[in-house]
Amino acid sequence: MTVLIPGARDVRATLDTPTAQSESASFDRLVVACPPHPQMGGDRTDGRLLAVSDTLTERGIACLRIDYGSWDDGKGETTDVTNAIEWARERAESVGLFGYSFGGTVALLAADRLSPDALSVLAPGESVIGGADPVAVLSGVKCPGQLLYGERDTVVDSERLIERASAAGFDVASLAGDHFFIGQQAKIADLVGTFFDSALTEHS
Repeated sequence: MTVLIPGARDVRATLDTPTAQSESASFDRLVVACPPHPQMGGDRTDGRLLAVSDTLTERGIACLRIDYGSWDDGKGETTDVTNAIEWARERAESVGLFGYSFGGTVALLAADRLSPDALSVLAPGESVIGGADPVAVLSGVKCPGQLLYGERDTVVDSERLIERASAAGFDVASLAGDHFFIGQQAKIADLVGTFFDSALTEHS
């Protein structure tokens, strides 16, 4: 199901729903999923997002995979995510937020603006976006959090994020892979699905 996210920018998304809730207008649990860098080909059909969405819907959790609007150096993209969270909140009792790579970074920034009920980020980077530092804002994220990273990741810097996430009480786990996690989508999806299944159930 294609969804248009309200806001000043053209933001489109795909809503994946559990079979039992396919005709429902409201959900117990819903996760907003943020793709990697759009200038590097990242969009809502990213394989890691699809794997996570499949696992979530199998567990009875709806998933909204978004595309960002026109490139805006990360600032508009962060707003796109907050608008998607607001859309989800109108339709679900508890809302999670997931992001991979660039999507993980903007998810952290969006969570600082408008806290979801649970947050999971995969291989986020430490790039400052629009003057906002994801490392600095991470400590202010009040919901349950998960951070997954590749032990051989040379694409993004994440050492400070990992340290800050551990100190903030996030579930932090390493995976024996690089930034792209070839062949590990099922493992990632299981870790993310298990996290949201627990965190969003406790909230709802």
